Amino acid sequence: MSDLVEPKAATLAERAKAALGRRNLVFVGLMGAGKSAVGRMVASTLNIPFIDSDHEIERVSRMTISELFAAYGETEFRALETRVIRRLMRPGPRVVSTGGGAYINEDSRRLIKKNGVSVWLDADLDVLWERVSKRDGRPLLKTENPKQTLENLMHIRYPIYAEADLRVKTRDVRKDVIADEVLAALAATKG
Repeated sequence: MSDLVEPKAATLAERAKAALGRRNLVFVGLMGAGKSAVGRMVASTLNIPFIDSDHEIERVSRMTISELFAAYGETEFRALETRVIRRLMRPGPRVVSTGGGAYINEDSRRLIKKNGVSVWLDADLDVLWERVSKRDGRPLLKTENPKQTLENLMHIRYPIYAEADLRVKTRDVRKDVIADEVLAALAATKG
């Protein structure tokens, strides 16, 4: 019998963090998918910083997202968003939650692909609607039929979100379940 102790198997968090390396873990998906909530949990588990790109945009502009849309329109907002994403994509690791349209922008998507591991939180319409209908402040949903607008966004954006490195189905379960699934998906990648 040997006096050597078998090394303990690496935990899921350790394997995920090793797979991430110096890259950033970037959450993409539609509003209401849980990018910020799940992202915070994953960042906490990995013991790395968390940044919400929408909050960063609001901080640097000193305006809310709704105010930016109203004052400058979506085109100018997306240009500002891309500048913020560029800054956030410097070497990490960190967890970044992006706004629903960030990954749709070709420049932002290229920056994310170059400097991060993207994870799409994929959700069905009913799950998203249940979450977003409880909150005001979603500029793209200020329409006559916001649920139809959300469904239209799904049809346009889901094929682009599908380009993400990882895909995790989010649903009506506790956020920590989704966070663990993200960690498992990340741990299964090659760093």
